[in-house]
Amino acid sequence: MSVAQIAAFSENARSDEGLAEKLKNCQKMKEMFALANEYGYQFDEDSLYPPNEPQFTEEQLSERLAKALLRA
Repeated sequence: MSVAQIAAFSENARSDEGLAEKLKNCQKMKEMFALANEYGYQFDEDSLYPPNEPQFTEEQLSERLAKALLRA
C-alpha cells in the first residue's frame, strides 16, 4: 500500500505546480512525509528504498533527497 501512496503523491506533484515546488524544497525525509501527509498521502520510509522501484525523478527532489533516494 505504501508504494501506491508514494506513486500517487509523485504523480500529483507532477500535475500540481505548487506541490511540485514544495516537494523540491524538502531537504529532509520528515519534511517530505509532512508534506505528503498535508496532501492526504501516508507512506513509510522503508517503501522508498530498494527493492522497490523509485517513484520520484531526480528533477522532482532536492539534491539531498535525490542522493538519498535515487543513488542507493
